Amino acid sequence: MSRSAKMILLALFAGSLIVALTLTFINLGIKHPLPWFIIATLIALSLFSSWNEKHHFVEWKDAYSVGIESLDNDHRKLLNLINLLQTALHYPTGEEFEKQALEQVVAYTKYHFEREEKMLLEAGFADYDAHKRKHDAMINKVDEFMQDYESRGHDALEVVALFLKNWLLKHINGTDKEYTSLLQEKGFK
Repeated sequence: MSRSAKMILLALFAGSLIVALTLTFINLGIKHPLPWFIIATLIALSLFSSWNEKHHFVEWKDAYSVGIESLDNDHRKLLNLINLLQTALHYPTGEEFEKQALEQVVAYTKYHFEREEKMLLEAGFADYDAHKRKHDAMINKVDEFMQDYESRGHDALEVVALFLKNWLLKHINGTDKEYTSLLQEKGFK
């Protein structure tokens, strides 16, 4: 079922509940349990919708910090771009928005990797080669996703958005934190 169809069905369901609520209050009165059940259903629907939205999007947490402001800013921007991709996935934004969101996250990821790798080289990071291989593998995977998007369109977005979100958070919280003390010692900000 398409995103538009899901949103229309959800809106119709919520609208039907509101009409039913009004009619049950008028016909059955405030003491009858049915209108209160409908109110509880509307509240549950709203809470589920909120939870579902938060489940797809990621917010920056201080725990993600690698201790280098410029790289933390890059990571924040990457998370925001991934959230744009999530928006394209879960809301009817159109093909142009989807493609632009995907291209932006790919381009900024490549820019960030180049910048981070330059800092690691300048600082003499001992595990530079292994770190760069992880970046290269991720870029190769993202290039595959781009090709998949070109052939399948919107249907390819869910896999790429989930991969990017999970990979980035795992990379920031694991591999990237390995260089924090060295870059701080070398005066990188």
